[in-house]
Parts: sequence; structure tokens; C-alpha cells
Amino acid sequence: MIYVTGDMHGDIKRFKQTQLKKLKKGDTLIICGDFGFLWDDSKKEKRLLKKIGRKKYNVCFIDGTHENFKLLNAYEVSEWNKGKVHNICGKLYHLMRGQMYEIEGQKVFTMGGGESPDIDIRFDNNTWSSSEIPSRKELLEGASTLEKANGKVDLIITHEPPLKIKGFLNLKDKKNIRVSGLNSYFEEISNQCEFKRWFFGSLHVDKYISSSHIGVFRKIVDAQTGKPLK
Repeated sequence: MIYVTGDMHGDIKRFKQTQLKKLKKGDTLIICGDFGFLWDDSKKEKRLLKKIGRKKYNVCFIDGTHENFKLLNAYEVSEWNKGKVHNICGKLYHLMRGQMYEIEGQKVFTMGGGESPDIDIRFDNNTWSSSEIPSRKELLEGASTLEKANGKVDLIITHEPPLKIKGFLNLKDKKNIRVSGLNSYFEEISNQCEFKRWFFGSLHVDKYISSSHIGVFRKIVDAQTGKPLK
């Protein structure tokens, strides 16, 4: 089974949620960006990563905007379930941008990255990285990957949502949410591709925009049914 949740930001308490006890050997948990456990490369952090990698289920994450990209991209690229990954350790994987994985018979497309809502502040204090935003090469690889699949995919996992979804949440929740070219890229994918469900995590909401577009944060959602575990 495949399960999806939102940004963790290095909070180990998230792995102590009672719902995760229901996951079995061979299951896969996917985190929609801002994993946050690769940050300072300390001995304590390495021990924690090994602990996560020893879970009975696979722990997979796409990158968000608050990541240590220099540290993350230093890992060797390998292949897992027909897509490129960084194998952090054990059963812990970074799912790379523009990839298609076959997990338990499901085609899963991934595209991490985005534009930080606090980009101005982070640029001023020199904590912003240009690696947060997918490169032209990564976007083209993503488009090519979907074209090879004839635009048919079961699950789409991103950090950012499509443009209309972000705009809807902006109006509904009366938030000043920054939009970018990546949101437009995702809008094109949303219009051109056939998919069952699209999960995103950047807005830190557990919200069902529609039966196919689902914002995730703290809840653990069954990707097949779209329902949260209780």
C-alpha cells in the first residue's frame, strides 16, 4: 500500500503517529517535500537517518524548498522502482524530480521543488538556494517522462500545487499566496494528463480540494482511497 503525508521539517515526532503503526512491511510512505532530516550532517542526524531507514516500510520523500540541497545532492544517484533516486540509507529514499516510479502496480510521477514563501527574507540572510526551483532540464525531463507514459499516471506527487488550485486556496482562505511559473507548469500537466490523485504539501493544509487534488500536511492518507488513516 502507498500512503502520503505532508512536510515534516525534521520533526521526529511525526514518525510516532499512531496511524503509522498500521503500515506493514513493503508499504511505502511518501512525504510531499520539506523532509528536513538532512540538514547539518551531524553524527546525531546520521543516527536518526539510519533509524528512519530501518523502518519496516519504505520512507520516500520529494524535496521541497527548505532542504539542504548541497548535502542532498551529494548522494549518489541510483535506480529504485524504475526511477532515479538518492538512497539515503536502508529503506529511506529521495524521489528525484521528473521521475516515474512503479510502486505496487501504481505509476507515481514526482516533481519536488518550489519557490519559498519567505524567499525575500531568506535571500537577504543568505539561506536561500537556487536549487529550490526546478531547473529547465528537470522540467523538460518531467514533460518527457509523462509523454513516454502517454500522459497516463496513477499518482502525482509534488510540493507545489497547480495554478488554479493555489489560486482557489488563495481566494478561499484569503491568504497572500505567492504563485510562480512552476504552478503554471503543473496546471498544464493537470490539464493534459490523466491521473487518479494529485497530492501536494507546500501549503501546510489537510484539505480535499476535489476528489483528485488533495493537500496534505499532518494526516496520513491512503493514496488508493484518498482517505486518511484513523
